[in-house]
Amino acid sequence: MDDHADFLNERERRIASHQQNEPLKTVARAFSEESVRARYSYNFEWLGLPIIQYPQDMQALQEIIWRTRPDCIVETGVARGGSLVFYASMLELLGENGVVVGIDIDIRQHNRKRIVEHPLARRIRLIDGSSIEPATVDAVRAIVEKHDRTMVCLDSNHTHEHVLKELEGYAPMVSPGCYCVVFDTIIELMPEGFFADRPWDRGDNPKTAVDAFLRKITEESAADINGRRLAFECDTSMDRKLMISAARGGYLRRPHAD
Repeated sequence: MDDHADFLNERERRIASHQQNEPLKTVARAFSEESVRARYSYNFEWLGLPIIQYPQDMQALQEIIWRTRPDCIVETGVARGGSLVFYASMLELLGENGVVVGIDIDIRQHNRKRIVEHPLARRIRLIDGSSIEPATVDAVRAIVEKHDRTMVCLDSNHTHEHVLKELEGYAPMVSPGCYCVVFDTIIELMPEGFFADRPWDRGDNPKTAVDAFLRKITEESAADINGRRLAFECDTSMDRKLMISAARGGYLRRPHAD
């Protein structure tokens, strides 16, 4: 007997129950705080390059990419290139001519070399410059417009002002049914002053930018690059499923019906 449907239904019930599972929520919060302190997300690689992400978010991203099947993924913040290679590998599995666009104000030469020499480099486009500069946004838009389905991942400067400008520039490029994923919303869950050596902190971070952006597009008649109404909803099911994530409240899905 094929019990696949029963398995999926039971899984959904279990995930939904996490919302009331206080012991699980408590240990997840404790792990989240201690793992940030221990720089846990720096421990992993993807196909040979460091990927500064939580494995839980990588799992979520592959589920989303496989389900929504974008042919263009835009990432702000290149770092050491592992995330670009991760997205490129997913697009390789999907087939066709999908590309990843990586934007960074400082792509260091040794990191660039490893990226361009990677076997999946043919799927990667690198853009040097601030992600919020109009010229950079225009360059990305020119690539996006050649593709059918676009997903966006924001993971560069984590201040409220910067992320809000990124959302205003790149969220309109997201295709209906696809996602805009905003990383490091976890900053808002950390104790105040936790990031003393950084320009972001509790009250000034990607999560506050997400909240402001969602309010703004609800109150205003914002449109995407094709003139369609711009709407996003927070996929809270990802938070319940993962429990541990650097992007809690940051999985933003653009509905089909907008």
